[in-house]
Amino acid sequence: MKRSKRYREAAGKIEEGKLYGLREAVELFKTIATAKFNESLEVHVRLGIDPKHADQQVRSTVSLPHGTGVTKRVLVITQGEKIKEAQDAGADIVGGDDVVQQIQGGFMDFDAVIATPDMMKSVGRLGKVLGPRGLMPSAKTGTVTFELAAAVKEIKAGRVEFRADKTGITHNAAGKRDFTADDLYDNVKALLQAIYRARPAAVKGTYVRSIAIAPTMGPGIAVDPALAQKELAL
Repeated sequence: MKRSKRYREAAGKIEEGKLYGLREAVELFKTIATAKFNESLEVHVRLGIDPKHADQQVRSTVSLPHGTGVTKRVLVITQGEKIKEAQDAGADIVGGDDVVQQIQGGFMDFDAVIATPDMMKSVGRLGKVLGPRGLMPSAKTGTVTFELAAAVKEIKAGRVEFRADKTGITHNAAGKRDFTADDLYDNVKALLQAIYRARPAAVKGTYVRSIAIAPTMGPGIAVDPALAQKELAL
């Protein structure tokens, strides 16, 4: 693949074959994220799991201490008095079966979905639409709940969901280039600590096999999992 001059210059700042410490990798990210827009810091973690087994699924949430740098549009599916609670909490779109029908009709102008348990029968019809996009509400991630105010505020404040894809890799953004290195470091640490703590009991052997940090439009920086674990104080 032919790479741009900017990409090649960024890659030239990464020592080939080196596994970086977490702090060192975050600071290096700040020097190679040189695109014309405010790039995200992406964290990619390869896990030693078999996603085909239900008891080795990795999926949970974490609140990043300094947010994501992105304001999410939150959609809440509920009914009755809970509609006002969601609106007062700052939800962008609130409704019941009417919203379900809009989504079935192709409406997708939102970044997160929360539903109350009494609406899950209706929401279940959206599995094929929301599931592949990682937007299906789940009690495990706190998006199926009657505590709407808390859930909406957490997502708005920077709560992110992480989940292993079919190849056993998690992909998450942990802040923006204009964050300070310290804030990015705090966010990355919080994300990785949550991933480590989500280790399924059924997983044997090495759990975190590799970690890479990268800007949205730049090369990846390989992080040493052993050094990272020491920095995480796990």
